[in-house]
Amino acid sequence: MKNLMILLAAVLIGALPRHTYAQGCAEPSADEGVRVFGYLQPQFDYNFSEDEMGTFKFNRMRIGVMGTIPYDFSYYALLETSSFATGDVFLIDAFVSYTRFENFKISMGSFKKPFGLELSTPCSGLNTIRRTKVVNELTAPNRDLGLMILGGNDQSLFTYRVAIMNGNGVGELDDNNFKDLYGRVTIKPTPFMRIGSSGQYGKQTSSVADAPEDERWRLGADVDLKMGHFWIQSEYVYGKDVGSYTTGGGCDGDIQLQQGSVTRDGFYVTGMYNVTDKIQPVIKYEQYDNNRDESNNLRQVTTLGVNYFANDWTRLQLNYLYATEDPEEIKNDMLMFQVQVKF
Repeated sequence: MKNLMILLAAVLIGALPRHTYAQGCAEPSADEGVRVFGYLQPQFDYNFSEDEMGTFKFNRMRIGVMGTIPYDFSYYALLETSSFATGDVFLIDAFVSYTRFENFKISMGSFKKPFGLELSTPCSGLNTIRRTKVVNELTAPNRDLGLMILGGNDQSLFTYRVAIMNGNGVGELDDNNFKDLYGRVTIKPTPFMRIGSSGQYGKQTSSVADAPEDERWRLGADVDLKMGHFWIQSEYVYGKDVGSYTTGGGCDGDIQLQQGSVTRDGFYVTGMYNVTDKIQPVIKYEQYDNNRDESNNLRQVTTLGVNYFANDWTRLQLNYLYATEDPEEIKNDMLMFQVQVKF
């Protein structure tokens, strides 16, 4: 055990940092001062349902500020202003970080949960327009209030994030004395591969009078491979809820509380190829079982798309989602087109 702790300390201290794996979309640098940043995502969706419908909307419209304070502190605040996402202007991220040690930073405030590969990817950096259903449902609510210790960067052999959070989502006070615990570690055994593992355990006050507290477990594993022009990502998420559980979240709509216990899991595999610096075809297959204890609950979606990078700040995405359900397929395919501009 002593030798293991020495090795762990050596990895943390010896890693040469470039970009710390922060919990925001970006991280302030010491020479920038106050920086205003954000992105816009105007979008068109066409739903191939029984009542076919197409509509223009904003997926996200976010604006924020970040900066550093002498010495060793930084701040980050981000507003979601799209009424399609929240119904009103909403403070989605806001935290203060102690940044003296590159491999041992501490953040406190509201931020994204440290769980999984796709959730950890900023919304402006997703390879497809929508996150997968298993990630949306099993990480909802995907942001919370708490404290996180984190370290490592995109060149490190090892990165880690450990957080203690309320467990009720952004803007909600905790309703019990138990805090949700999160952890995520990654290791980079080769220059082209990174492997990650995540976990969560939490308790929530039961909505049933005199009932014990509800419990929530989450486990995840992921791999990220970049080989020449090829890029492959895959992730598996397992969830067990006792007492109650939530559905929805993310791009799947409002979070709904359901009574009962359930075990769910799913995975996705995404493949991309950089034809040029600007053109990147994408294919993603995802599978989600919303109740492993019952049959006929399997949902599968294949996303075919292409990303076009006009420049460093502008990206166009075209996705077609082909969905199948078990036991009977529903007419619910979707065509999506999004333009993103960052500033």
